[in-house]
Amino acid sequence: METALPRPFTRPLARRRFLAIGAVAAGLSLLPHRLLRAEGVPVRVWRGVALGADASLTIAHPDPVEADRLIALSLEEVERLERVFSLYRPDSALRHLNRDGRLDSPPADLVRLLSEAAAFGRATGGAFDPTVQPLWQLYAGHFERANADPAGPPETAVRAARALVDVRALRVEPDRIAFAAGGMAVTLNGIAQGYVTDRVSERLKAEGMDNVLVDMGELRALGHHPSGRPWTVGLADPKNAERSTETVDLADGAMATSGGYGTRFDAAGRFTHLFDPASGACAAQWLAVTVQAPDATTADALSTALSVVPADRAPAILAAYPGVAARFTHPDGRILRLPA
Repeated sequence: METALPRPFTRPLARRRFLAIGAVAAGLSLLPHRLLRAEGVPVRVWRGVALGADASLTIAHPDPVEADRLIALSLEEVERLERVFSLYRPDSALRHLNRDGRLDSPPADLVRLLSEAAAFGRATGGAFDPTVQPLWQLYAGHFERANADPAGPPETAVRAARALVDVRALRVEPDRIAFAAGGMAVTLNGIAQGYVTDRVSERLKAEGMDNVLVDMGELRALGHHPSGRPWTVGLADPKNAERSTETVDLADGAMATSGGYGTRFDAAGRFTHLFDPASGACAAQWLAVTVQAPDATTADALSTALSVVPADRAPAILAAYPGVAARFTHPDGRILRLPA
């Protein structure tokens, strides 16, 4: 679809190229931000599925033909990375790894992202751990059953699944990835959207786009809005995703939000997809955690990790990442900002 927007913006935009890409996702793909404005140029919209969720790409560009080409390039990159990271595609490299317990000649992107995930695990004292997939399988399987106990899976089952969670038992080498124990499995849902956002951003930057906002579930801004100001982003209310609680300026940086409201296993919302790797329990101390960082991979991983730690552990984690800030929403609605 193409829409002609007010003419005053079109002339400077023709000289200063920019792009706004937005993904509207569901299920595991959280979209806690809203792109509020992309004024002044024709708009192209694509809707489909990315990373296992409903998604859309919206490009504002003065040349509709070029916009279509850039959409195609972006989708090509998303498709390529889905074949690596997807938990839903039977042909993905990640599915093969989880099924067989090892993967020979793995894709370079999988080696790179698992290595980065392990580094985040070390830096966060284990709060970030991609091997929590057995916990997901346990909780999802429990609540899918008829007449499931609303108190959750038995403690013995949680302990058994928790025993399979340890990123240190994941061997990652350029020519081989393998688990040290049978029954282990990996999910990259806490970092892959940020990584995909970064890779799409870099692909577009290589095409000469110097003012870019990419949203593939997490946000990455290269440069500024074409007016010269930062991009304006709205933070969704964890209790009502249709309402924004705050607006934030974003330029030359990234933003990601994690919250248990994204995927709930039970009707009461006591059990969600955010797991504490140390205990195997579902984290509940925060409604949402938003992180601003230089890149979307870091923002995504840290928003996941900080969601499962108490407030007294957060400053030490953030101290290891210069230029990173976090916004924590308490269950009662109070906001904690670090660094303060």
